[in-house]
Formats: sequence, C-alpha cells, structure tokens
Amino acid sequence: MSEYSNAAAHRDIETIREAFKRLEQNGDLISILGHEFTDGLNQWNTLIDKRSAEPFTLVILGDFKRGKSTIINALLGTEIAPTSVSPETYTINEISYGEKRSAEAVLENDQRIPLEMSDITRDRLEALMKMFPAKVKYLEIKDTAPILKEIRIVDTPGLSDLDDLDKQVTEYLVNADAIMYAASCLLPFSESEQIYLGTHVQPRRFGMLYVLVNMIDALNSQSDVYKIMRRFEVLSEKVVPNSVVYGISGADELNRKLGKPRLPDKGTREFYETQFMQFELSLQRDIILKKDNIRTERVLTMLDDMANDTYAKLHMFAEMADMDSKKLEDREQSFDEEISQLSAALEECKPIIHLSMTEMQQQAESWMYEFFAELRKSILELRAKDENGEDIYSPDDIEKYFYSYLTEKVGEAYRTCIEYHRDRMNELVEKQSRTLAKKMGIDLSQVTQATSVDRIMRSLGKNVTRQVMGVKLFGTSETFPPATMTAFSKILGRKKQTDIIDIALENYDDIRSNIVKDIKSVYQDLEVKALGQLDSIYQYQAEIGKEAIGHAKQILDSYDSQQIGSTLSDAMDILKEPMEILAKYNSKEK
Repeated sequence: MSEYSNAAAHRDIETIREAFKRLEQNGDLISILGHEFTDGLNQWNTLIDKRSAEPFTLVILGDFKRGKSTIINALLGTEIAPTSVSPETYTINEISYGEKRSAEAVLENDQRIPLEMSDITRDRLEALMKMFPAKVKYLEIKDTAPILKEIRIVDTPGLSDLDDLDKQVTEYLVNADAIMYAASCLLPFSESEQIYLGTHVQPRRFGMLYVLVNMIDALNSQSDVYKIMRRFEVLSEKVVPNSVVYGISGADELNRKLGKPRLPDKGTREFYETQFMQFELSLQRDIILKKDNIRTERVLTMLDDMANDTYAKLHMFAEMADMDSKKLEDREQSFDEEISQLSAALEECKPIIHLSMTEMQQQAESWMYEFFAELRKSILELRAKDENGEDIYSPDDIEKYFYSYLTEKVGEAYRTCIEYHRDRMNELVEKQSRTLAKKMGIDLSQVTQATSVDRIMRSLGKNVTRQVMGVKLFGTSETFPPATMTAFSKILGRKKQTDIIDIALENYDDIRSNIVKDIKSVYQDLEVKALGQLDSIYQYQAEIGKEAIGHAKQILDSYDSQQIGSTLSDAMDILKEPMEILAKYNSKEK
C-alpha cells in the first residue's frame, strides 16, 4: 500500500466510522433494538480505538530455552530483557521507548511497583514476586534504543502447559502487528511448537512472521547448518506458509554489539552474522517502514468484521419485522420444537460420523503398517556393504543420527496420516452441520458466519491435537504419542550399550503396535469433539433465534411493523457504503 493509498485508506476508515456513528445516533433504531445493540457497537469502537492508538507491537514467541530474551537484547544492542527466567517465575515484558531506562511491575490488581534495572534478573524477580501483594501481569520496561521509537517489543515467556500463561500470550497475540518466533537449531521444531504455530499464529494471517533459528554457533560445520536450515524452511513452509526463516546466533550478535569477546567460530560465523543483518534489514524494510500500512490493514479487517456482524443483526430483525404477532408466536413454537428435536437429529448424525471416522482410522492404520514395512527395509539397508565389503554407512554416523532419523520418520508418518484426513473431517462435519441446519430451519449463510465450520476445526486442532500429541520429550525435541514414546525411550536408554540398529529391530513390533494404538485414540478423540461441537453450535443458534423472536414480539407490542421495517431498512442503507468500501479492500487481498 503506497503513501497515497494509505492516506486514501484512512479517509475510507473515517467514512466507515462516520456511518457507524449515524447508526449509534439513530434514536428510532436504538429504541427498537435496545441498548444491547448499541453496547455491541460501543465494544467494537473501543477495540478499534485501542488498536489505532496503541504503539505498533512486535511479539516474540517460542518455547523455553530458545533464547528469546537474548535475541531481543541483540536486536536492541543492550542487555535489558530478563534472561534465564524459569517457568515458575515467568513474566511478560513490554519493552518500549523512554528518555531513560526504567522498569515497573504491573500487578493483576493494576498496582504498579517501581523496580531497579538490577531487579529484572531471575534471582531478584523470584524474591520480589514472593513479596508482591498480587501476581505480576507484566513488566513494563523502558529503554533508549532508537528502534523502540518505532515499535514496542513484547517478550513472552516460553510456551508450556500452564493455562494462565497460554491465555496471557494469546491475549497479546490478538493485538500483535508482527511476530518473531524463536526456535533452536539444537531442538528442531518439536511437535508441540508446530501445533502452536499452526493453531495460534497461522489462522491470524500476520503479514510477516519471522522464524529465527537461534544458536547456529553451536553447529560444527556449514554442512550441518544447511541441513538444519533446510529442515526449518520445509517445516515452516508447511505450518506457516508466509514465514521467513533466518539462522542466527543471538548470543554472538549481542557480544558483537557490546564489544565483548565473540563466541568460538566453528566456520559458521559469517553465515549467522550475515543472517542476523538480513533479519534486521527485513525488519526495517518490511515492518518498520510499513508499520502504518500494516496497522491500517488490521483496522480495516476489524471494521469488516464489525460491518458483517452489524448487518447480520439488522437483517435478522428485518425478517422478524415482516411477521405479524401470530406468525411470530408460531415461529417461537416451532423453535421450541426444533430445540427438542436437536437431540434426535444429533443422534442420527452420530452413526454417520462414527462410521466415517472409523474408516479414516482404519485407513490410517493400514498406511502405518505399509510404512513400517518400508521402514524395516530401510533400517536393514543401513548394514549394506560396498563391493569391497566395507560399510556403506559409517557406524559413527549411524550412532549419531539414526535415533533422530527414526523418530523423525515415524513422527512424520504419524502426522501425515492425520493431516491427510483433516479435510475429510472438515467436509464431514460441515455436511452434517448443514443437514442439522436444514432440519432446524437455520440459514447457515446468514447466521453462522461467526461460528463457521472452519473455526470449529481450528478449535479441534488447538484443543484435541495438541492435547493428544503434546507429550513429554525423550532425548530429542520430537514429541510423539504417549504409548509410542515408551518404546522409543527403550532405544534411547540402551543406545550406548549395543548396536542401535539391533535395538531398533528388537523394539520394532512394539513401536508399530503402539503407534497404531495411538492413532486409534486420536481418531476417537476427534470424533467425540466433532459431535460436541455440532451440539454446541446448534444449541447456540437455536437460543439466539429464540431470543431474537422474543425481542421481536416485544418490539411489535410497542411499534408499528411498517415503522420497524422502515427504520431497519434505513439502517441497512447506511451500512451499504461502508460494506462497498470494505469489499474493495477484500477484493485487493484476493
């Protein structure tokens, strides 16, 4: 978006917001729809005002021990973000510009406690947090680094199983303008990291997502660097297609900027130093220089949601206004009957969903048996000899890489089975959704936009898949289904005692049978959640419809139906111009 088009967008935003003001000031409309309608508009306006006024925000995400704070310090060229903080003493750190350095702890009771800069270390924070009258909401840190005049940086704690932590980070994600995701080259993209990215970040479609592969300085050769970077690029493209991957060393870059002794160079320094420079250039070129455009696009997106939400409400009430009291009473009675019929309709869906899920599960199991047959051949080929009777594959390389190769291949096959069926699951749930909607007389194209099937499946991906796959780590960063990991832990435990290929073959049947068992569990869980989501969606829609009918009956008792229809029609006319403007921007995105 050019400066001219950005200025034009701001004029369009003002035009759209003026239209909404006219709706809020329409006394007849407020009388008819009540304060709930205006409260909804006020909530939208408050949120949009907040997004327009607050500083441009860059959020850094990543699991524990990935060097997020060190990367921030390297970016700022100063040691300010707390490092080595334990999961038990995590804090979210808002880092912004100030004429001098300062720090405050903002507590959940909104009390602010001034801190010394020396307080924002692990040991001091642990001691201080025990004495605070309430839990820390976040640390507000000010610094004089020039880049902070342009953006605010939010340093988040590592991803974990702590629900309150995940909720806090998610709240910051809602208001983020750009994302940095810190990963470690020593722990290449665990399953839980991939799922987190796929469920928390990708659906929000940020304009730029940086995946920073940290600690490249620890790798022993340029060849190792290329292998690791290739792996991250492939996985990032699959999980978050619009990501940009850089291989860096936050610690070495910080030392360089502070004039401290550099980390030992293993022949890779030029690579990760250049990559950090390229990352900074991209941040300047693609984020900072375009930050106003990015924020404008986010506001337009919010206004589009606001317009669609408002139009849907007006349309629903307009349809109700066309009914007389007798028709409304009949419609209310039919809604009551539909609610009572919902349970029976869902029961009819259950065998269909169960059969389809069982077929998918059996297909996945069949694929896994075929995969393991090929895997066994590949394992045996590692013992192949050349024409001179020498090992084709170095025993040292097998010892070093075989375990990670084995876990990666099995994990990849496991994920591929489930991912392949996701579209079919989506289609299945959507088909049953529409069958139920038809039986209940609900128009999905109008009413259920806010609870689309796509959103259901995103919820499934977040809550089910993460729960099933996100298990403890054994030896590598790869996570596996629980039963399968038991067999893999046997291999790891005896790795240094005997031939690792013998151990793998010895545990081969256990691994195969356990992963099939885990696949069955995953599909069963998905079936339960799919049915639960169907139930909740239609219960919700039925309740919304019944409330709308009740409200319409009250309106008809107080207003003439012609007056109601005219007022709602005028309100929808007011929305036409904003929706036409927003459609123009939506078509540009496509």
